[in-house]
Amino acid sequence: MPSRAQVLLTCSTGDKLVNNASINVGIVGATGAVGQELLRLLHDRNFPMASLRLFASARSAGKVAEYAGKKYTIEEAKPGVFAGVDVAFFAAGGSVTRALAPDAVKSGCLVIDKSSHYRMDPDVPLVIPEINPEGLRNHKGIIANPNCSTAVTLMALWPLHRAFGLKRYFASTYQSVSGTGAEAVRELEDQIQSHVKGTPIVKKVYPYQIAFNLIPQVDSFGPNGYTGEETKMMLESRKIMGLPNLKVSATTVRVPVVRAHSVSVNAEFERPVSVEAARAAIAAFEGAQLVDDPANKVYPTPLDFSNQVKCGVGRIRLDTALDNGLALWVSGDNLWKGAALNAVQNAELMAREGLFKRKAG
Repeated sequence: MPSRAQVLLTCSTGDKLVNNASINVGIVGATGAVGQELLRLLHDRNFPMASLRLFASARSAGKVAEYAGKKYTIEEAKPGVFAGVDVAFFAAGGSVTRALAPDAVKSGCLVIDKSSHYRMDPDVPLVIPEINPEGLRNHKGIIANPNCSTAVTLMALWPLHRAFGLKRYFASTYQSVSGTGAEAVRELEDQIQSHVKGTPIVKKVYPYQIAFNLIPQVDSFGPNGYTGEETKMMLESRKIMGLPNLKVSATTVRVPVVRAHSVSVNAEFERPVSVEAARAAIAAFEGAQLVDDPANKVYPTPLDFSNQVKCGVGRIRLDTALDNGLALWVSGDNLWKGAALNAVQNAELMAREGLFKRKAG
């Protein structure tokens, strides 16, 4: 049986298809952490690009970026620059998306957006290609990318849902500082150096020292006491999985890890579960790698799953507090599956199915 990502996607009529070997690509936010990963992945995965344009803020315009022996002059991201661009990956935050995405769409450019700005818009598909690729044919010019923690978590939960029927889940995240950005990575490194040297530790990015510490706050707090990140996990899981009544309770935590998020998940299912069947479901799923041999201390870690396409799933066991419950652990690269890679995978699937189109005339 073909995977959902292999389901044939069809184009609407009245549009001129862009040949797979002639896709004109743009990256908005090209100088940021995710933008740099997009640049790397598009080259390393041989995305069929006819051209690549890099966009960033005015202060970066004119600088030159180089990858794989090719040089690109960075342009200012502003209205009017998207003419002739078939797909633009937006990786510059919600305010930039809000300001520029409508202009890009008006120019005939498909926007694949990393920010949270359009994720819960009912007219914008929120797509993980291994789960709901059908959204790629139902867009109106914008496709949203999920939150990094949501994407990593669902790489473990989707195959289990198909096997047992997900009823609810509880999650505690262990989120790396790269999820905040390059400044946060530097802050962690600087604080470690300050600790070693015995010099004062400076806090700028986070309200507390992150080195040798945990901060149980990712995003701002809402009136119900949950952070925006925790609420995103609930709402996005419902939309991506097509489970509008799914119950989710999450606690998101920033940890002193440079790259890759990990999540502890306790999930309850509609049907009886077994560890053996759960392991088989994970092993068969294209988005996950089963790493589960606790007797030999084998389980996923963020170091092992940095710069990896799949998310690692292990520590699978029967939950002792939930009926038909499983407890498990998942690690995945927040800059890849949680951001850049998922966006590129969506574009790759569209390219394979001939879904890039330019309006006639």
